Amino acid sequence: MTLPLNPAMSATFAPPVMEARRWLEGVTFAPDRPLINVSQAAPVDPPPEGLRQAIAEAALSQPEAHLYGPVLGLPDLRAEVAAQWSAAYGGDIAAGEVAITQGCNQAFCAALATLAGAGDEVILPTPWYFNHKMWLDMAGVRAVPLPTGADLLPDPDRAAALVTPRTRAIALVSPNNPGGVEYPAALIRAFFDLARARGLALIVDETYRDFDSRTGAPHDVFADPDWRGTFIHLYSFSKAYRLTGHRVGAIVADRVFLAQIEKFLDTVAICPGQLGQIAALWGMQHLRQWVAGERAEILARRAAMVEGFKRLPGWRLLGCGAYFAYAEHPHPLPSPEMAKRLVAEAGVLMLPGTMFMPGDDPAGARQFRIAFANVDADGVARLIDRLAAWRL
Repeated sequence: MTLPLNPAMSATFAPPVMEARRWLEGVTFAPDRPLINVSQAAPVDPPPEGLRQAIAEAALSQPEAHLYGPVLGLPDLRAEVAAQWSAAYGGDIAAGEVAITQGCNQAFCAALATLAGAGDEVILPTPWYFNHKMWLDMAGVRAVPLPTGADLLPDPDRAAALVTPRTRAIALVSPNNPGGVEYPAALIRAFFDLARARGLALIVDETYRDFDSRTGAPHDVFADPDWRGTFIHLYSFSKAYRLTGHRVGAIVADRVFLAQIEKFLDTVAICPGQLGQIAALWGMQHLRQWVAGERAEILARRAAMVEGFKRLPGWRLLGCGAYFAYAEHPHPLPSPEMAKRLVAEAGVLMLPGTMFMPGDDPAGARQFRIAFANVDADGVARLIDRLAAWRL
């Protein structure tokens, strides 16, 4: 006998990163040729020592750090986000328009649970971030694919043609996961204008904004006094401050919307973890230069990846930025089968494009996502060498 299952849950695909890790079972790697793991976009090093010390001191000296806190997050952290975002984007964001969440994935789930119910629709550019698709599937919300062009940039006009009476939102990720591309400010503005005109929400997940190669604000939406009621901004502290295990994210939206999101957050988590929030606040106040150094290193790895692909005959780099390269391979083998063979035969673990595309889109079988955040320039060169040497 098996337990009864929610049909929407059982129809949702398994977590891709966990599936890929199972490909490592039973495979051994020579000490002089270790695995190159470019499957997951998360820092593997701990936070800098000063930040760890701040966490330790809070754990020892702040009794309230171990208790329930406000559902929408610590007031000081919300105020810091509002102040820094107002300065960075040239807008006017209030602390009451910021909510802190248990990571950016929870921010997305909270926003979508508040916006859409079973039978509704949300437009997602493809290739899409698989956890976004998974949440929509679990909730019974139809993910409407918005195919992107060769530059991986979504077209607002194509999106407009997909809007139906059931559409509730358009969700973008910039810099993009999995594609790596940075959406131009004018493109985000065009999507904002479309969403406002059609009465939709525009969600922009800016998890990787700290590693954008451009200087200045990545868009001007917050500078528009009418952003409220349409725009929802999502962010993660995990990447900038290496706080993945502490799960700290943020939502910026109007107060009326956050009052509804509070219901979701109270039910799911009651409140964000206190120590993680204390760490995020300390990082925002003390690690600006350190984060700039992290950004410079990621940009150096991006440059190494772009150069490296020039040495890969037949491969085509579709997008590269933040933590990701997204590429088309030249081999006749579909990418899921090729990915498994690369583990054993080349010592490389990366995710096939089929994990980021609708099942009926043949492009996924020709594509891979390469998450290079944990591979330095020398490691990128070794990765390129192994891919170039691999043969069917």
